[in-house]
Amino acid sequence: MDNIAKSHLLLLALVLLMMFWSVVGVEDTYLTWILEAAPAIVGLFVLVFTYRKFQLPTFLYVVIAFHMAVLLLGAHYSYANVPFGFWMQDWFGWTRNNYDKIGHLMQGVTPGLVMIELLRRTTPIKTAGWTGFLSVCVAEAISALYEIIEWLASLSNPTDTEAFLGTQGYIWDTQTDMFMCLIGATVAVIIRLRTMRS
Repeated sequence: MDNIAKSHLLLLALVLLMMFWSVVGVEDTYLTWILEAAPAIVGLFVLVFTYRKFQLPTFLYVVIAFHMAVLLLGAHYSYANVPFGFWMQDWFGWTRNNYDKIGHLMQGVTPGLVMIELLRRTTPIKTAGWTGFLSVCVAEAISALYEIIEWLASLSNPTDTEAFLGTQGYIWDTQTDMFMCLIGATVAVIIRLRTMRS
C-alpha cells in the first residue's frame, strides 16, 4: 500500500471516529442528528464505493473530511448550540450562534471542487470559464435543495425539526445560508482553477 492510500485510510478512520463521537450522547434528539449527519453519511458511502473507479486528489479528500467534521459537530450539538459558534458570537459581538454559516460555506466549497473533478474527467467541458461557472451553479443548486429539504422537514414535524432549521429567529437565515454557499463555491473554484493552470 502506497503513502497516498495510507493517507486516505487515515482520513477515513478520522471521519469514522468523529462519526462515532458525534452520535454518542447527542445534545438534541436523534432525529436532529440523523437530519444533520445524513449528508456526511451518504457522502462517505459514495466515496467508499466509488474509490477504486473514481479516486479524487488527496487535497479534496482532506476538504471533504473537514466538511464532514463540520457537519458531525453540528449534528452532535445541533447547529445553534455548537460551542465554537458561541465563542465566535462573543468574539465578534454577534446576536446569534453562526456556526451554521461555516457549514453553509463548506456546502459551497466541497461540491464546487468535486464538480470541477467531475466535469474535467467525464465531460468534454475543459475551459476554466465553463467549468467554474457550472461548478458554482451546481453547488448553489445543492444549497437551494437543502433549504427546501429543511422547509419540508419543518412542515412535516415543526417541533422535532426546529433544531434542524436552526434559524434562531433570524428571518434572513435561508438567504444568508445560500449566500455563504455562493461565497464558498466561488472562492474555492477560482483558487482551484488558478492552481490547475499554474
